[in-house]
Amino acid sequence: MSKPTMDDYLENGIYGQKQTKPDERRKFLGSLRERVVVALTQSQVREKGVYKEVQEALKENPDARLLLNGSMSYTFLSKYIKLADTFNISFSMVTNMETETDVGLVLAYNEAIDKEEIFVQEKSLKKKEDVKKKSILSSIKKMLF
Repeated sequence: MSKPTMDDYLENGIYGQKQTKPDERRKFLGSLRERVVVALTQSQVREKGVYKEVQEALKENPDARLLLNGSMSYTFLSKYIKLADTFNISFSMVTNMETETDVGLVLAYNEAIDKEEIFVQEKSLKKKEDVKKKSILSSIKKMLF
């Protein structure tokens, strides 16, 4: 590997250090997709209560780090900060004014874990599916009885 030239130093000073997958890092609050255990969108973080999937992931991954979208209101993030504190998980508020992401919370490691499904299904979608299942079953019962 060759020594850095004066141009390399100038480029680093002007544009910053070169990074792999910069778009992916912006989306996942500075982390890479392959390192993520679980992620929530901003709208999911704003919902009342805490997602049990996040709580379980925090419990099962004590060496992971919680990254929170710093552009969101602290009132929405505080419940996850308290939860991270409960399980002694370190957390960081990530604020990048240059770009926007729909991701509100990421639990990630410093190395790749390659988990296939990282996004949690929205609570409202789960409720709608349950209502549909119940209504179909109840309508069948009404027809039979």
